[in-house]
Amino acid sequence: MPGKWPGAKRFSRFALSILLGVLASGAAHAQTEPVELVGTLQHAQATGQVAIGYRSSSIPFSYVATGATPIGYSIDLCTAIVDAMAEEVGRALSITWVPVTSESRTSAIQSGSVDLECGSTTNNAERRAVVAFSPIIFVSGTRLMVKRNSPIKSFRDLAGKTVVVTAGTTNEAALRKVAAKFGIAMNIVVAPDHAESYAMVETGKVDAFATDEALLYGFIAKNNAHAELDVVGEFLSYEPYGIMFRKGDDQLKALIDKVFAQMAEADDFSHIYDRWFMQRLPSGEHINLPMSPQLVDLFASYGSKPE
Repeated sequence: MPGKWPGAKRFSRFALSILLGVLASGAAHAQTEPVELVGTLQHAQATGQVAIGYRSSSIPFSYVATGATPIGYSIDLCTAIVDAMAEEVGRALSITWVPVTSESRTSAIQSGSVDLECGSTTNNAERRAVVAFSPIIFVSGTRLMVKRNSPIKSFRDLAGKTVVVTAGTTNEAALRKVAAKFGIAMNIVVAPDHAESYAMVETGKVDAFATDEALLYGFIAKNNAHAELDVVGEFLSYEPYGIMFRKGDDQLKALIDKVFAQMAEADDFSHIYDRWFMQRLPSGEHINLPMSPQLVDLFASYGSKPE
C-alpha cells in the first residue's frame, strides 16, 4: 500500500481554506448583488419621477399657501421618503405634484396617477382593502367646529341642526353612526372639499362642521378666526393618518418602514411635528397643538429594535 504523501495533510488544509475562501467570496458577492427593482421603485428608476398626491387645504398636513408647491407636515414626511427612494434607485428623482381630493385620492393611488398620497388620510379597513399605508403619522378624531356664540357644545346638541361634512371622508360615517345610535335628528350636508365645508360654517350656512380636530384648528389658525369659531364636543371617531401607496408593493413598504425607523431613532418626527404644530407656520399661523401621548409612543416604537 503506497505511503501517504507527507504534504497531504497540509495540502488538505490549504485546499479547504481555498474552498472556504471561494465560498465566502461567493456569499459576499451574492449579498452585494443588486436587488431587482419592481413596482414604484422600478418606475422611479426608469423615469426619474415620483408623483405625489397632495391636498390643497388640509392645514397643516398638506396645503398650498403661496406659489404652486404644496407644504405641510405630511409633505415633509413624503419628501423624506422620496430622498430614500432616490438613494435606493441610484439616481436623482424629481417630484410631480398632483392635486387630489377626499373623493379622488384612493382611486388616484389605485390607477397609478400618484405614487404616494400625502395628506390627512385615515388608515381604516375599508381603504386597506384596496391600498397600502405607511406606519401611522398622526392620530386625530372627529369633532365639531361652531360659532363661538353657538349653543352647540356636544353632538347631543345637534338635534334639528345642520352639519356639514366633506365628501369622501370618514367623518360622515362617524356622524351618521352617532346620529343613529343616539337617535339625534340632524341634517347632514356634504361639501366637495374642506375649504367649502369651512366656508359654510364661517358664513352661517350650517350650524357646525364635522371633521378631524387637527384640521379644524388648522382652519381657525389660517383664517385668524379664534374670536369667531371654536372646536367643541367629544371625539366622535378615532382617525389614525397614514401615507397611501399601492397595495402589494412590498419593496416600497420595506423602504418606508426603514425610513420611519431611521427618523424615529434620529428624533426627526418630533422636529417635523414641532415645525408644523407648535411653531409659527410659513404663512404666519400658529396652531399650538402639542403631540399626543399616543403619537409619542407610536413614534418611539418605530425605532425599536426587535429582541
